Amino acid sequence: MTNGWIDIKNTDMMLVMGGNPAENHPCGFKWVIEAKRTRNARLIVVDPRFTRTATVADLFCQIRVGTDIAFLGGLIHYAAENNRIAKDYLLNYTNAAFVIKEGFKLPEDGLFSGFDPATYSYDKATWNYEEGGDVTGKMPSSKVPAPQATKLTADGKPAPLNLPENVAYDLSLQHPRCVFQLLRKQYSRFTPEIVERITGVPKDQFLKVADLFTSVRKDGDMKKVATIIYAVGWTQHTFGTQIIRTAAMLQLLLGNVGRAGGGINALRGHSNIQGATDMAGIFEILPGYLKVPIPADSDFQTYLKRITPTASKPHVWDSFNYWSNTPKFAVSFMKAMYGDAATKENDWAFHYLPKVDRNYSWTYIWDDMYRGNVKGIFAFGMNGVQIGPDSGKNIDALKRADWLVVGEIYPDETSEFWRAPGTSTEEMKKIQTTVYRVPCAGFAEKDGAFVNSARWLQWKNAALPLPGDAKLDQEILARIFLKVRELYQKEGGKFPDPILHVAWNYTNPLNPALAEVAKEINGKAFADLKDEKTGQEVKAGQQLPGYAWLKDDGSTSSGNWLYCGSFTEAGNLMARRGTEDPSGLGIYPNWAFSWPANRRVMYNRASCDVDGKPWDPTRRQIWWSESAQKWVGNDVPDFKADSHPKDHMGPFIMNPEGVGRLFVPLGAVVDGPFPEYYEPIESPVENILHPKQAHNPVVRRFTTDQDKYGTVKDYPFICTTYRLTEHYHYWTKNNPMNVQLVPEPFIEIPAEMANEMGIRGGEKLKVSSARGTYIAKAMVTKRIKPMTIDGKKTYQIGVPIHWGYRGIAEDKDKTAMTPANLLSPTVIDPNAWTPEFKGFLVKVEKA
Repeated sequence: MTNGWIDIKNTDMMLVMGGNPAENHPCGFKWVIEAKRTRNARLIVVDPRFTRTATVADLFCQIRVGTDIAFLGGLIHYAAENNRIAKDYLLNYTNAAFVIKEGFKLPEDGLFSGFDPATYSYDKATWNYEEGGDVTGKMPSSKVPAPQATKLTADGKPAPLNLPENVAYDLSLQHPRCVFQLLRKQYSRFTPEIVERITGVPKDQFLKVADLFTSVRKDGDMKKVATIIYAVGWTQHTFGTQIIRTAAMLQLLLGNVGRAGGGINALRGHSNIQGATDMAGIFEILPGYLKVPIPADSDFQTYLKRITPTASKPHVWDSFNYWSNTPKFAVSFMKAMYGDAATKENDWAFHYLPKVDRNYSWTYIWDDMYRGNVKGIFAFGMNGVQIGPDSGKNIDALKRADWLVVGEIYPDETSEFWRAPGTSTEEMKKIQTTVYRVPCAGFAEKDGAFVNSARWLQWKNAALPLPGDAKLDQEILARIFLKVRELYQKEGGKFPDPILHVAWNYTNPLNPALAEVAKEINGKAFADLKDEKTGQEVKAGQQLPGYAWLKDDGSTSSGNWLYCGSFTEAGNLMARRGTEDPSGLGIYPNWAFSWPANRRVMYNRASCDVDGKPWDPTRRQIWWSESAQKWVGNDVPDFKADSHPKDHMGPFIMNPEGVGRLFVPLGAVVDGPFPEYYEPIESPVENILHPKQAHNPVVRRFTTDQDKYGTVKDYPFICTTYRLTEHYHYWTKNNPMNVQLVPEPFIEIPAEMANEMGIRGGEKLKVSSARGTYIAKAMVTKRIKPMTIDGKKTYQIGVPIHWGYRGIAEDKDKTAMTPANLLSPTVIDPNAWTPEFKGFLVKVEKA
């Protein structure tokens, strides 16, 4: 979230798409109701089903699964053409005025400039800004530019692409290659008529939504603010990242980012998903979102040069470019990892880090296991069989593995993969995988910090003792690590140094206290430090007060720079529970710790105009104090504290431009600098914008004999998956109370479809995709209605994800015990690597 749960109460307008917070985030949803109750905020819900969230909406639209970019693109088009934009915000706080290089091509045919069909990738040289400063009033030459040769390095490889130091810009926003004009052209195709043909949302309904949502900028009003709320209904597509990008662009156009009651607010599906990402739970980052080394990084300086951006802006503007501090974050991380073994002389132990040479994301791991390349897997709190995609492939992958270690509180489908329905006794005998089941602690049996959707690090204590032989997760991992290190000490190995020299200075090495780990993540000083401006000192061995103290000379450590400030000499700030809220905005500065720097709303400099005065004085977050000559406020300023408004420093300090990116240059998003509309990999219709390029061109399909993809000829219905309030993923089917609430699986189908097929509620159905089948009772409903998609009647069905073949079996012998993700395809978003769970094709028949 750019903002936070409580901040939703400050909004005037809410758009909920790709999420169903009333059912999936019921505690957080109270802030939506609070906004409606106290501010008369309006709520718009766009979803494939009429959900419980939709029941309290002012407007509801049923949308075809996977067509969100077309809908949001229509809102962008409407806002731009009806002058429902924040003109001053757009001009000064985004790259709308920046001019793009000659040779850049928009995807009228479905492809941006530079596409190589042989590699499924783009040459992104034209996805860049023009060099040149102020070109306001200067129209470009009509002369066709000569093609530019690709710059090569000394060894003949393409040279790295860089942003220009002095960006060309047009403050009139009239240059045909300025970002604003390119954006207008890109989304001019998304007229209400086209939106209706693609999404199934009738034109009149769409126009009501467009008028209502953009009304916050009616007649140039800048006081009102709107927020967009989403969840995995957006992320779980082959273009999920680009859906979110489209929403961010809309919010930048309307001037809603950085403001109380605004922002882009992602609803995390678990209590600690945010924390898992922050701490590098994905393969391509280190903690704090530092990029991982790759084989081309021959030494630490080469690595830093690759990952540290330089400012790229109009020379007359300023950019904080906070990622320019990457060397400080990286060296401090290496000191936290390796302590005294990380020195300047050995490149801060940089070569101890693995160099990532290929894609190690979730779906690729299981694909590699199926191919026999991955021999074993540790599965702690991750039920890989149930998660999918294509659970059948994952089950067969485990049959081919040498070993499996499962750390859980219950037996699950992964730990008993050989019991999957359809597995014969003879087949079970042939499975040679050795399975180790390790009893772990449940969340109530351990302490530590949860990091919620709002980026709050909230410390909790253990509520219950460990049962039986169960152990804390960190003890299990510590014991495994120490045994592995002991083997390296005895036997050596090709490269034992990273294991032998890792810092492990815990009071109890076999069971490190999480409070000690949290202090290590925060970081400390290895030498006496002093802030010359304030006179504040930090002595060697003391905890650091915040990430502004981090150095690149080895005098500081921090396991995650974003968390620096969470466990200081003042103690564990994550455990704070202060309920004072002087501003009334729900900031609660003394409740827990919010990264970064205990800041509650990110980019909050954008809550003020160019002179440093709040757009809305009644919701003051920060402001420029002329008397103090610095930024002050109710929240922690997300800005250089002493940067005077006349310096024109951009509020989006994590971008090298200092401004929000309507256009994303140089392939930071691999499938296009603007989001383009593509159909899901399995779609019931052609792509009406460019039939020859129906799908995302950089998405690769997996190619084993298990990877199968269906067409509308054989699978005429759209299927989407979702979650229920009464169950929590795959765990609560072990809890009698949850099982009593919803004891067995079901398939939600439209009443009209049921009538056509002669299906009655409660009858068993078999849903089949190109990959597998799912059997459950029919739930005939009016919550999903038939849709007209480009003139064709189309049905969508819904399948909850929670059931499988493990758990309390009150319905034993009554259900087929088949996981829902037997149906889903192995295709993924090329940016975030998330599988396309939310939209694929099936056929439906009576079981």
